Amino acid sequence: MLSAFLVGNAQSIVESPDGKLKVSVTVDYGKPKYSVTYNNEIMLEKSPLGLITNEGDFSKNMKFLETTTGKVDQSYHQDKIKQSDVLYQANTLKYTIENEDKKQLSIVFQVSNNDIAFRYEIPTWGETFVCVIEKELTGFAFPTSTKAFLSYMMESMGGFARTAPSYESGYAYNAPLENNTAKGGYVFPGLFNVENKGWVLVSETGVSSQYCASHLSKYNNGVFNVEYPDIKNNNGFGSTGAQMGLPGVTPWRTITVGKTLKPIVETTIPFSVVEPLYEASQNYEYGRGSWSWIIWQDNSMNYEDQVKYIDLAAEMNFEYILIDAWWDKNIGYEKMKTLIKYAESKGVGVFLWYNSNGNANDAFMTPLNKMHTSIVRKKEMKWLKEAGVKGLKVDFFGGDKQETMKLYEDILSDANEYGLMVIFHGATLPRGWERMYPNFVGSEAVLASEMLVFSQDVRNKEAFYASLHPFMRNTVGSMEFGGVVLNKFLNKGNEAGQKRLTSNVFQLATSVLFQNPVQMFALTPNNLQDTPKYQLDFLKTVPTTWDETVFVDGYPGKYIVMARRHENTWYIAGVNAQDTDLNLKVKLPMLNAGEVLKIYRDGEKSKNDVELLKLKKNQEIELHMPVNGGVLIVK
Repeated sequence: MLSAFLVGNAQSIVESPDGKLKVSVTVDYGKPKYSVTYNNEIMLEKSPLGLITNEGDFSKNMKFLETTTGKVDQSYHQDKIKQSDVLYQANTLKYTIENEDKKQLSIVFQVSNNDIAFRYEIPTWGETFVCVIEKELTGFAFPTSTKAFLSYMMESMGGFARTAPSYESGYAYNAPLENNTAKGGYVFPGLFNVENKGWVLVSETGVSSQYCASHLSKYNNGVFNVEYPDIKNNNGFGSTGAQMGLPGVTPWRTITVGKTLKPIVETTIPFSVVEPLYEASQNYEYGRGSWSWIIWQDNSMNYEDQVKYIDLAAEMNFEYILIDAWWDKNIGYEKMKTLIKYAESKGVGVFLWYNSNGNANDAFMTPLNKMHTSIVRKKEMKWLKEAGVKGLKVDFFGGDKQETMKLYEDILSDANEYGLMVIFHGATLPRGWERMYPNFVGSEAVLASEMLVFSQDVRNKEAFYASLHPFMRNTVGSMEFGGVVLNKFLNKGNEAGQKRLTSNVFQLATSVLFQNPVQMFALTPNNLQDTPKYQLDFLKTVPTTWDETVFVDGYPGKYIVMARRHENTWYIAGVNAQDTDLNLKVKLPMLNAGEVLKIYRDGEKSKNDVELLKLKKNQEIELHMPVNGGVLIVK
């Protein structure tokens, strides 16, 4: 069977190597459209394609010209995503159309088993070598019985110090399509349950300085459309579309499809269709870190408390410490050099926090005005390198416009020249950046651990959100959550106030569930005395990079069990978000029958220790997860 073929005058079909996933592309009464089936079941009905540019409209009155087909067969190694060695095989279709002015546009599809990636490719038009993409018509028309799992886009210039949007909102859960009417739309990724047929995950990847980031519109006339940033992003400065030199390409739109949730959790498509944009200036080392601000807050930004957290990191065999806002004021540059040398003597590397701001919002924390222009940024990074800093965490970005995408890329590129890793906070979703930028080591872009401190509602929903992230936010990109909170109360006194509602095993499990190559954990110095030794011993050795990820069982918003392998050791982790205890029987085919498993039991009946258990011949095991609890197994 041909991987792609033409039906009639304008319809082309391209299918996955296994023949299960099919994309049909056509020009329907002058309008380009596509549809998707999996196992001959409709996953996306006829959905719109097209662009509107300042040089012409490519969404209507279009004429089909030709198709070309091909294959992609490549393998690559990437040590900071969910799988270290990836084989990517896909069939391709290039579908070329032209508008009334005889200007051409191609839509390129790559279809692998369970994954679709497509983008627009624009040639030069005669003597026209530049254009502005004003609007994208790409849409996703799901069958009407579909249920949506979405996170709404925050209102521009809202929130703390007018720093929104920052991808830190809650989730709609199992919502009928017609209920998804948030004015600002919804952030990528979006997860959809096509009832009785399967699951679909929609996202984008490959966004660099050459384009804006986008999101999903509200549900309108049966379709979610790709929508460009709100004009109010970045305090109203900059265009919402994209300025492009020709020939040029848009970012990839990605669609992951499966009968079950397994392909959703395990997909690597965000990384398989992008390439590194520059070489790493050195071998960057990943690992765990301590972080005082998350529990001890602003008052901990002093020399003495940071020494305590360096000692904590050293005691826990952590590789790093993150020193947060106000360090420049409360510790100072000269004394920081001394602190960095002390950390080095303990085998601990230092990450320093920076405010990205100079013109986008009212965020006032310092260091301020150090990252927003090339001149001041390179001067600062020169000092960072000389002082021995290993990385920086940059906070408070201005939205998703191309203007802001340039800032992300400039910070990353400059930091690489000085041998610095970069974490982004108060930021957008990373879109293939793990592979595109060698020194990128994670973004927040989620309702993360800081909101556990600030919001009772988020504490109430901690397990609910944790059961969503492996299916949504964290499956398409690294997620710097700042988790593993072992204090009973989320404050320095640890005696009253913001009470943690989840168990210690739940917290330990998130160190495996939440994937990020550099993990800044929320431990506090008192945890060395008030936490069981066997739990601390686990955190002393838990890795942050993975060679393999396997979905075991779960349902978004209810529970999740997944397995990750680092070298020869498997970690199986799960959390329960339901209001009753959960007992499961699951198979662990990645392990051999008879192998002895270390099980970290949870709940009142637990032995408060590690239990050893031999895996049965059928590789099946019974799991117990209490309300707001979890399970953790190591082999």
